[in-house]
Amino acid sequence: MKNQDNISCKVVLVGDTGVGKTSIIERYINNRYDENQKTTLVSSYTFKKIDIKKYNKSVSLDIWDTAGQEVYRSLSKNFYLNASIGILVYDISRKNSFESIKDYWFEQLKTFGEENMIFDIVGNKMDLYQNEEISEKEAREYAKSIGAGYHLVSCKQSVGIKDLFEDCAKKYLETNKLTEKNQEKENKNISLSLDKNQTKVEKKKCC
Repeated sequence: MKNQDNISCKVVLVGDTGVGKTSIIERYINNRYDENQKTTLVSSYTFKKIDIKKYNKSVSLDIWDTAGQEVYRSLSKNFYLNASIGILVYDISRKNSFESIKDYWFEQLKTFGEENMIFDIVGNKMDLYQNEEISEKEAREYAKSIGAGYHLVSCKQSVGIKDLFEDCAKKYLETNKLTEKNQEKENKNISLSLDKNQTKVEKKKCC
């Protein structure tokens, strides 16, 4: 890709213990899945640079996991600091994990995240559809009510993970007017403004 701008943004994954946040990151970054993934006990940070062909942009996603602290709901404010994308994960076979998003995690992101933070509700473990306790319709309606995106994924089957992060990156570019189209429009407005000022100066000179 030519003339690409490299843009960085912080992504945080939140949700109850065991919903699969670490597995989502592991599948996305390393394309690995561990059936017996243990709860993360140390701070987890990684990044991945992706190309958004639609906008000819490169985005570096700085991805943060909650490091097991979510079990105590004692996350430091620094975890949310400067976060531009908030991914709220629930387990489709555990209704209480979805209720936690509505009752706690979303409010945390709104309170401590960036003012224009992008939200995405993620229903993980879609391979357990036979034990589903939250319907996709219910989850989508909630996501719509808070202006969030929605993705149904499976770490085990490697379904929807790539789309989740790419869609969030695209929305980040669009929301922050970092697309080529918006940049061209902004440059055009600046050019028009300069032309108007130049015309005023010329008129003033000839009077």
